[in-house]
Amino acid sequence: MHNISKQTSFFIFLLEQYANYKSCTIDEVLKQWDNLGITDLIYNMYERYHIEAIENAFDDIDKLILEKYKH
Repeated sequence: MHNISKQTSFFIFLLEQYANYKSCTIDEVLKQWDNLGITDLIYNMYERYHIEAIENAFDDIDKLILEKYKH
């Protein structure tokens, strides 16, 4: 098995949980994030997201998405 970083492992967990929260697939979520250009930003929020309740990350991601759709 390949060793993956804690950050990558958490990102995968966050992606899975967010897809479940949105009742859609991981592929759909990742495609949306990629299309909006926020995947790297979310990945790089590890230091903040992994110490908070996951719902706070969901709220933050929802706000990022909303802001991108407004512009």
